[in-house]
Amino acid sequence: MNEQSRGSYCFIALVALWLAILGVACATENAPDVVLHGSLQGSDNHTYREVPFQVPTGVNRITVQFESTGRDEHTTIDLGLEDPDGFHGQQGLRGWTGGSKRVFTVGAVDATPSFAPGPIQPGRWALLLGIPNIRPASKAEYTARIWFGHPGDPAWLPAVLNAPLRSGAGWYRGDLHMHGAHSDGSCQTQGGDARVPCPLVFTVEDAAKRGLDFIALSDHNTVSQANDIRELQPYFDHLLLIPAREVTTFQGHGNLFGTTEPLDFRLGSKAVPDWNALLTAVGALHGVFSINHPNRPNDETCMGCGWTPEQPVDMHLVQAIEAVNGMDASSPKYTGIPFWQEQLNKGFHLTGIGGSDNHNAKLPLPATGGSMAIGLPTTVVHASELSMKAILDAIRAGHVFIDAQGSRDRFMDFAASVGNRSAEMGDTLAAPPGSVVHVTMHVTAVANGRVEIIVDGQAFQPKNDMAIHSAAQALSFDWPSDGKGHWMRANVRGADGALLLVGNPVYLND
Repeated sequence: MNEQSRGSYCFIALVALWLAILGVACATENAPDVVLHGSLQGSDNHTYREVPFQVPTGVNRITVQFESTGRDEHTTIDLGLEDPDGFHGQQGLRGWTGGSKRVFTVGAVDATPSFAPGPIQPGRWALLLGIPNIRPASKAEYTARIWFGHPGDPAWLPAVLNAPLRSGAGWYRGDLHMHGAHSDGSCQTQGGDARVPCPLVFTVEDAAKRGLDFIALSDHNTVSQANDIRELQPYFDHLLLIPAREVTTFQGHGNLFGTTEPLDFRLGSKAVPDWNALLTAVGALHGVFSINHPNRPNDETCMGCGWTPEQPVDMHLVQAIEAVNGMDASSPKYTGIPFWQEQLNKGFHLTGIGGSDNHNAKLPLPATGGSMAIGLPTTVVHASELSMKAILDAIRAGHVFIDAQGSRDRFMDFAASVGNRSAEMGDTLAAPPGSVVHVTMHVTAVANGRVEIIVDGQAFQPKNDMAIHSAAQALSFDWPSDGKGHWMRANVRGADGALLLVGNPVYLND
């Protein structure tokens, strides 16, 4: 073998080794913790069988995927789950599917319908198989794959429970702030005689009717709604339901997305002395945290609503700012946009998002302002797919704009380039001194409006015409770089001056 051949052979071998390592890593990431195999035959008809497995200490979720053969011969296997208390009446029986579910989860807070949430004790658990039918001469094989969850796991794990609702990159529209019966959301009773805590299903139905792709259900300091989400998500297969909570303190509110883990919210207590302690605990949960409605008052009219920390806050621990809450985009007094831009000027990469803060799922969407209807505003996210992880990753990355009036079709993108390098909203672009940053935009459904460009919080007037003359229009302009750090973003206003679309920044030379 000559040197060239030997070099090629070594390179191929090295690539093969890396592919093997990556394959093992990918397989391990989604691999079950326990795999159980077994077989059934005709003599098992009308019997029950326990299939035991051990649950180690420190587990707070058990997820089971069950598969079996023989359905073409009408072999039927019902499925249940026993905890270490054993089956004594209903004690120890954590659920029974009657054969209706082949994937289910049981966690400390939530569970698949027909199973009961609660503590996951270590020890001997068992799948309980019931065999209502297997023919005398038939045989069947079954496999149960079991995943164990642990404190601190994000809500999108294990993957077997969280398949994307839609594959492929796209712009997905959602509402990131709302309340129902699990906190202070209320609506009229069936008879219309009183207001009562509003069932979560009405919130989800309304969001689906409005054409949203995702919503975050963010009740105050609780994730009890996660159990309802387990029931509703399979039916609403076009609407992603993201578990969240509004962390509600005496010194401000913030939404935490993508985790159902416990969180001590008692800001000012010995356990949680300040926001930095609370946000450090949040960081361990792998979610996304946004400061909500920062410019609201913090008094008897809106107790704890405004952002009024008693100690300096490390904003590196925050990922997003609710720049638009309800209809406040054009309200100088209440909008969160100035607070957000102040943080951008301090050098923090914080994503501007919006949320309706809806407290009544039956509230109609108004023709004009003054309401907190679901989807008003809409947060529009450029994500790799419609899944919880992809949506939250895109929010964290800043690939977002806000549709301030919650339309179904208004759209904008914003990209900057230098040479062959480009960046979309949320990205960073190197622009050396003397270089020209070329900015391109596409705007849809805002005819007769205009684009305004903001650099470091100040209006910048390009030489090009930034008026919008048609239903779908491309715009562009150049910006000379001084090589220093800047941020640049765009708003779109209607013909009447109303703020319609709020873009996130591209960061330059950061």
